[in-house]
This record gives sequence, structure tokens and C-alpha cells, in this order.
Amino acid sequence: MFIHRIKTPGLAQNSYVVGSGTVAAVIDPRRDSEIYIDIARQEGVAITGIFETHRNEDLVSGAPDLARRTGAPVHHGAQLDFGYGEPAREGDSFTFGDCRLRVLETPGHTPESLSFVLDDTATDAEAVAVFTGDCLFVQSVGRTDLHPAGPQTAAEQLYASIHDKLLPLGDQALIYPAHGSGSVCGGGLAKRDDSTIGLERRHNPLLACSREDFVAAKCAEHPLHPPYFRLMEQYNKDGAPPLPHLPLPRPVGPTAFAEQMERGMQAVDLRSPEAAAGAVVPGALCIPVSLITAYAGFLLDPARPIGLIGAEVDDGGIAAAIASFSRIGFDQLGYELAGGMRSWETAGRDFTRLPSCHISELLNDETGERLVVDVRPQDEWRSGHLPQAQHVFLGDLPAAADSLPHDRELVTFCGSGHRAIIAASILADAGFDRVTCCLGSMAACKARGCELVKA
Repeated sequence: MFIHRIKTPGLAQNSYVVGSGTVAAVIDPRRDSEIYIDIARQEGVAITGIFETHRNEDLVSGAPDLARRTGAPVHHGAQLDFGYGEPAREGDSFTFGDCRLRVLETPGHTPESLSFVLDDTATDAEAVAVFTGDCLFVQSVGRTDLHPAGPQTAAEQLYASIHDKLLPLGDQALIYPAHGSGSVCGGGLAKRDDSTIGLERRHNPLLACSREDFVAAKCAEHPLHPPYFRLMEQYNKDGAPPLPHLPLPRPVGPTAFAEQMERGMQAVDLRSPEAAAGAVVPGALCIPVSLITAYAGFLLDPARPIGLIGAEVDDGGIAAAIASFSRIGFDQLGYELAGGMRSWETAGRDFTRLPSCHISELLNDETGERLVVDVRPQDEWRSGHLPQAQHVFLGDLPAAADSLPHDRELVTFCGSGHRAIIAASILADAGFDRVTCCLGSMAACKARGCELVKA
């Protein structure tokens, strides 16, 4: 028996290949599915089953495409009318060599959510592990605000699924969730990947709650809900368009790139905050590659073409960006600025600057001319922020920009500077001519021992 965990960066999504003998199953595959076929080749097995724990909202499912490539059937929850695959219900089981996957219906995160219990038939060892989807995470549980019946019903269902279905599997059972730390599908997830039912029973704070306290805690949450979730819901219910290969943007020079921007192309600068602080194509949105999956869905239109701007010598950022955009359904990658930002500069084209500042400049500023715009999510803001800061979540900044003053210098601020550079590019494009990015931001602030206020 073998189990491979595939971690998707940015989305903090986990998918799995589990098998034995000459056959294997894939659980919750991502859209770029070649990796599962490569693993199957390495293990010398055929993929004969594909299983989805639930309809994902944060990424495009690769199940339909992997089914087309392998001929394996897709199995998912019966409580949603999927446009592909076959429904699986409580008590169904599927055998792969010495592996057996048993189906548990575990609603709460979504009505059709399933968990798959892994048994080892060679030793009669039941509940070796359980693939919990977005029901149970390491140190946390799934979000309940996406359920059509509302968070109250969803939280009650989730509590029952965990306590009546998962915990009785026994403390020995390993848990394999669909997401890890950094996912928008749950809060407070541990940074480690591995756990067991026993560890969660003892150390997961939400499992120690009474039913009433559990429901109250879940109903009090307000997790992020990027606009692109609606597209993911449609894709993952009906089946996303086929993706025979990752879309390759066409390299063009500065003049052609600028012409495409005039026609409505969204330009995205993928470089680091430090690089972007020096020079940026006017109108470009700065999104470091590592943050594409987290914030492109808030700030870009998936129906409009996207043009990519990288470094003079590509360090792999373009390829990583293409994969990240594809995983969240942004397929309109039309163009790439050939030669990166350097070609734009040497062509003599205008560029804008996003000046940076050091944390000490903020801490020692007594003029009151600067307004710190903290763009972190609500939970980060509440955990500690600068006394003089104003909170505007990054995903809301384009709509909220008009509420900010034009007669003061705006200093964008986040956890490390990566989101701050995105915010600075948004404000510069909105017409603010005194915008500064605080490189280091909260990390530098804590290193300097600055005073923080908790909301």
C-alpha cells in the first residue's frame, strides 16, 4: 500500500494518490492532472478510480479531465446534481489491491461532502486512515458559511459528522484533509500536515466544544469569500472546460503589450515587492507569484485577457504564474512582456514608481502626514495593528479607494510587504500620487518591538 500527498502551493490544497498492487485511486485532484499520471507511472499502477470529497470553491477540480485521460470513473456526493461522474453514498466501498475505500456521508462544509475511510484488507486492519475533505482539518474544521441552508444548519451538520462519523473510527486512524495551513477553507489550521483522530480528539480546540459552543463559534466566523468562488462552483458542478495543456501566453514587445492594455488586457507584474517598488508599467497590478491564488480572484476579471510581466531573465515565475492562474480558472493568459520589465524600460516607455519606506520611518513619524493603510484580513488586523493605522482589506481596496484621502501620503502595510505592494499598485492606478509601500511591514514591526493595538 502507498499514499502520496500532493500539495498545491498558494491554495494550500492537498490531493492524494492511494493504491496497492497494480491499481490506484486519486482523491480530490487539481486541474493540472499530469502529476497523478506521473505518480501512477512511477508506482507501476493504473488509476482506476477518482474520488471527490466535495465540490470545491477555491480551485478548479481536475476530476473530469483526469477521467478523460485515464478512463477511470469519478465518484462524488449524491446530494448535489453533478454534471459528470457517479454518485457515492454511505456504505459504498471500492477496492484497489489491498486498499478499500469506504464512503461516509459527512455534510456540514457542503451538503454533499464525503469522507473516505481507508482499510487494509490484507491485514483486516480497519480505519487505517480517513480522507476528511473539508470536514476535519489538523487543529481545525471546515468553514460553514458556504452551505445553502445557512451557517447554523451547516454547523450542526458538521458537528454531527465529526462526532458521529469520524471520531468513532478510532484514535489510531490517520487523517488526510483536503487543505492545510494557509487555505481560505478554514481558519487556524496547523502548519504541520500529519495528524490522527486521537491527536485531534485531544488537541483540536473545536472538538472540545459542546454542540452549542461549536455551533456558536462557527456562526461567529466571517471567512473570506472571493468573487471567483462563483465561477469555481459552476465549473466544479458541471465540469470545467478541458485543459489539454497549460495556456501559454504569447511573448510580445513593449509596443504590442501596451496596445493590448489599451484594448482592455489586465497587466500583472509578477516580480518581488522590492523589484516592483523601483519601476512598474502604468496601470499594471503587482501580484507576486506566491499570492496569485489568494488574491487574483478578488482583483481580476477571469473573463478578460491577462498579460504577464516578469523579470528580464525569467526565474520560473512565468511558468508558476500560469499554473496558479489555471488552477483557479483564469485561462485568458494572452500575452507576456518579452524581456520583462527591462525591455519596457529600454524601449523608453513611461513607468511609474512605488516608493518604499522602512518601518522606522513610520514609528518615528510625528508629522501626521502619513496614513497607514493596513490591508490584512480582519483576523490579522484584530491580532495586532499600529495605533495610527486604518484597516481596509486588500480584496475590498479597489471599491474602498474613494474613501481614502488624497491630501495625505498613504503607506500600504501588511504582514511582510507582499500584499502591501499589491495595494500600492491599486492605489497608484486609482490616481493617488503619494503612495508608499512599507517593505517588511508587520514582520519588521515586530522585530523592532513596536507598540501594537488589539481590536
